[in-house]
Amino acid sequence: LAGMSLCLASNATDTAASALHALRGAAAAFVHEATAAVDAAFGDGNATGAAARRLGAPRTAMGYNGIDWAPISVYGTGVKHIFAIGDWGGMDGSLSPCCGRPAIIAYSGGHTPGPHVFPRSRWNRAHSELICTHKQFVECFDSRGSSCAAGCGFVPEIDMQPQFLVANAFRARAAMKNPDYILNVGDNFYWGGIEIDCGSTPMSQISGTARHQFDQVFEGIYQGAGLSNKPWLSILGNHDWGGRQFYNGWDQQIAYTWASNRWRMPAPYWSQHVSYPDLGFDVDIILHDSNAMDAKDPGADPEHNMCSRKHNRPDASCASTGGPASVDSCKAWFWGLYAEQKPWVESKLANSKADWQIMVTHFPCGHDSGWYRSLHTRLGLDLLVTGHRHDQELGSNWGALGGMMCIVTGGGGGITSEASPWDRTHWYGEAQYGFYDLAISKDKIFIESINYDGKVLKSATVTPSR
Repeated sequence: LAGMSLCLASNATDTAASALHALRGAAAAFVHEATAAVDAAFGDGNATGAAARRLGAPRTAMGYNGIDWAPISVYGTGVKHIFAIGDWGGMDGSLSPCCGRPAIIAYSGGHTPGPHVFPRSRWNRAHSELICTHKQFVECFDSRGSSCAAGCGFVPEIDMQPQFLVANAFRARAAMKNPDYILNVGDNFYWGGIEIDCGSTPMSQISGTARHQFDQVFEGIYQGAGLSNKPWLSILGNHDWGGRQFYNGWDQQIAYTWASNRWRMPAPYWSQHVSYPDLGFDVDIILHDSNAMDAKDPGADPEHNMCSRKHNRPDASCASTGGPASVDSCKAWFWGLYAEQKPWVESKLANSKADWQIMVTHFPCGHDSGWYRSLHTRLGLDLLVTGHRHDQELGSNWGALGGMMCIVTGGGGGITSEASPWDRTHWYGEAQYGFYDLAISKDKIFIESINYDGKVLKSATVTPSR
């Protein structure tokens, strides 16, 4: 059924898109049964994902939507940790993009190897007043703070290198706590993901551009004791799709799953089962694409719209790899993808026998809150892990989510934070740059918010909702 839907999707016209999304959604609900059979035949239960990779890369990036990836088994009786991070991948200024694309450099000095933070605008807490424009912020970076609007709240020693600061704290904590895997909520490469066209490279191959960006922004940064070779359970953020466009190389992030022993993103939405045999509990993790929230009519909000007519080429298309076929069909495609996931998510939760149910998605706590609330109150979702908002928020939107714990971990440092890292006036949460450490056991998850300097700023305990 899944194969049939993919063959149809690759040749569909825009007018058939909604019907095809419905078929793909139905197919996804059954994918876990087929992959369970594969795991039974080939699964080796280790953390490398070797069994699932025997499936080979899909023909299109949508080929494994809804897949249950090879289970992870975590052995031992000590305290077990999971790290969560998002919005971490800066701009690779040393990249020479192909095909007439401009270099991804926003300010002087941004041409050197390694990631460089993108200077976004800053607003007041109510998001009703723009207090620092992007242009003003670039001036802060160009002058290293000597000429800088006060509203920018610019702290050069922090704002100019947040990915490195967070990564240093991440590595230091990993050496102490030895996390078994990482929950990655997306926006992995600013400004617009992998800097090639979608569909330009077969899914079985990694382009030179993708390899360069992964090496500079991911592989060269997140290594060390307790961290190297640990699985990164990953999803796409709106910037990975292209930010203000949809046709960048998001499919290469999916393809990298078959080129890496730790990067896991076999589809835009998928699931991961983790068992802890020596401790007698297990976890079902649902990884979900919520980027429809930034898919709008082509003429609307061009700076925050993947379907923008202003920033997409007139001939933009990702149809060859299963994505949007045109600017005009882009919004419907993303909202169709979002709609087809809902029955899949609900089925996964309803049928889960695990002790814990965790959901990972890009857009922050509060979007589509009625649906997420029902996943908690009706189907037992225990924890929602999100990003997109560029800060750290432990326990966001409790009331709207029926009391479910939700965290925003968008302060990974690929883009400047929502507010000044020193002036708390406009903060939403407890930090502007950082990540989370989740200590998990059968009866609780103890969550600690880790600042860019390694300090623990806030903690909370989650108990199973079932």
